[in-house]
Amino acid sequence: MEEDNNLGKPLEERRGKLTVVLMLATLISAFGSSFQYGYNVAVINSPSQFIQQFYNTTYVERYSGPMEDSFLTLLWSLSVSMFPLGGLFGSLMVAPLVNKLGRKGTLLFNNIFSVVPAVMMGVSEIAKSYEIIIVARIIVGICAGLSSNVVPMYLGELSPKNLRGAIGVVPQLFITIGILSAQVLGIRSILGNNTGWPLMLGLTGIPALVELLLLPFFPESPRYMLIQRGDDKTARRALQRLRGWEDVDREMDEMRLEHQSEQAEGRLSVLNLLSLRSLRWQLISIVAMNMGQQLSGINAIYYYADSIYSSAGVPESDIQYVTVGTGAVNVFMTITAVFIVEAAGRRLLLLIGFGICCVSCALLTVALTFQESTERMPYVSIACVIVYVVGHAVGPSTIPYVVTTEMFRQSSRPAAFMVAGSIHWLSNFTVGLVFPFMESGLGSNSFIIFCFICLATLFYIWLIVPETKNKTFLEISQMFADRNQVEIQVGNAPLKPETGDGKEGDAFKVTAF
Repeated sequence: MEEDNNLGKPLEERRGKLTVVLMLATLISAFGSSFQYGYNVAVINSPSQFIQQFYNTTYVERYSGPMEDSFLTLLWSLSVSMFPLGGLFGSLMVAPLVNKLGRKGTLLFNNIFSVVPAVMMGVSEIAKSYEIIIVARIIVGICAGLSSNVVPMYLGELSPKNLRGAIGVVPQLFITIGILSAQVLGIRSILGNNTGWPLMLGLTGIPALVELLLLPFFPESPRYMLIQRGDDKTARRALQRLRGWEDVDREMDEMRLEHQSEQAEGRLSVLNLLSLRSLRWQLISIVAMNMGQQLSGINAIYYYADSIYSSAGVPESDIQYVTVGTGAVNVFMTITAVFIVEAAGRRLLLLIGFGICCVSCALLTVALTFQESTERMPYVSIACVIVYVVGHAVGPSTIPYVVTTEMFRQSSRPAAFMVAGSIHWLSNFTVGLVFPFMESGLGSNSFIIFCFICLATLFYIWLIVPETKNKTFLEISQMFADRNQVEIQVGNAPLKPETGDGKEGDAFKVTAF
């Protein structure tokens, strides 16, 4: 049996390690892209009253009369909603860009355009133009739509299978850190005031510049270089840098087998993906998980949090600090997910997370109903919000990105992320658009709807979604083969997911029953 000189273990027992190159590539790509996404989700909330004052002042200077309240509401609604709408457009660009430019190349291309809206928002007050802010929010949303899909794809393809879950959670961790950073900077005594908000909006350009300067020194996805570009030498060098050892033959062979297995399919478009029987349940699963993630009410919880804290007796001036505390809990629990995802597995964390969210929404409905009539019920409401955030951070917020990477192979992964991202942003936009009407029509009962969505998603995961930790992409495909009623074969024998049997040069074929 061949020995690994670096670790003194048989090659098939060798587990990937977190090398310096892999760690820095993860941190730089997540900070430069995912942090920006999170930061722009929250940056416009704290200084909203001062930005709206700027809108009104600008209008008065232009037209010598005050702006009507309805028009101000429309402008502010556009300022907020253009971000998720831009995210939807960005998601639709994922597949063509990552196939043409690569994963790293797309991130660099994206960050060039991330700097532009940062400058636009930073100079909006000097330019006396609220239109600049609205247009910049569309552009920064497009950039977020791209990065929220490309970073998990890039990191999932860089990672060894035993670290893919932990590294796959890092982008969500940086999203939560971005949200928390915006909440901290939004404190009135820092930048969330009448003079500091333009700088606060413009700071989103700094992570983009950091990534533009540093990411070129790190490797492109070896899977992209080998399977899609056919560049064996570059893929091998990248893999050697990422793994920290010279002998990467076993992993190269696994990638070649994956390439051979999907050569008949070619590069899949979204339309191909929707019609391909062998990927039917993978596709349904990522749609269900991404819808569940956004329609479970996480954005509505944040939207409703201020009024809950206010009714609990928290002074108006202190609500911003309680909100920051909630954001800190979100970051802490996402960090926890990084360390437990490989031990607990993806499926268990999804089930626990959606279960906690379901119970929290039910209890929050009861607490809000009796909040004014029962003395201590407001504190129960606050506890429900915090517990909900904990549950969402552990599973629904983090795991769908990891599982989307793992459920699809190289030819179908870009189209899959395009579908998943579109569903994610469309659901995000829908909640932002519909929730104010739900709140006015249903009041505290709004969260019953979120409770049932969490419950439905939980049952779907329980019945359909398998555990994918420590599996190669080929092994995961075989796990879905029975449900899709297809058989993945190497030569004349089915590929066994337990062993990954198959030799270089054997031809894969997919046979539908």
